[in-house]
Amino acid sequence: MRIRFDEQLEQLNEEMINMGNMIEASIGNAVKALMKQDEELAKKTMAGDEKIDRTERKIEDLCLRLLLQQQPVARDLRNISSALKMVTDMERIGDHAVNICDYTKLIEEKHIVFSDDAKQQMEEMKMICEKMFHNISKVPEDTQEWLQKVHDSENFIDQKTEEFYESHLERINRGECNDEACIIFSEMLTDFERIGDHTWNVAKQMAKIIERG
Repeated sequence: MRIRFDEQLEQLNEEMINMGNMIEASIGNAVKALMKQDEELAKKTMAGDEKIDRTERKIEDLCLRLLLQQQPVARDLRNISSALKMVTDMERIGDHAVNICDYTKLIEEKHIVFSDDAKQQMEEMKMICEKMFHNISKVPEDTQEWLQKVHDSENFIDQKTEEFYESHLERINRGECNDEACIIFSEMLTDFERIGDHTWNVAKQMAKIIERG
């Protein structure tokens, strides 16, 4: 029974990695769809989110089977609990990517144009979030050092959010942005900040699993 249990734990790990890869791709596709007004990329992002949701349900079902199959030892029970917390945060990251993607249609309908500075800042936030999420997919040699780096990245996103919001206000005062563009840019900064928050939550649970062994 224990061998079968370990096999399902390994399957759980593989599904978590698969979900992480899908989310990383979703973030990139969403911003590219927005920047290029690419409808096909927007559709790809939406289809990817459906796969993310299905994978979330698959992981939740697998966790339930693991819990029902036998009485898990304390370590396994805590690891399964951490996995469930992680998958919830990961699914929310996918939701924020969809939010970003949703702006594509609104921009097209309202004929909204962003300044070059705004576009550059969007691209920078995308790269920071992608890098942060990509880094948590690697098993660290030094867990605490790795966790600190992820935390530093999350703080960096917060700093950039504040910095970009201030520069955004300056563009508004100069009359370089219309009302619709102002709203979308502000909401997008919030989405990126939330992506950072949820990624940090995932990293904390990963660190707990690694430390438990």
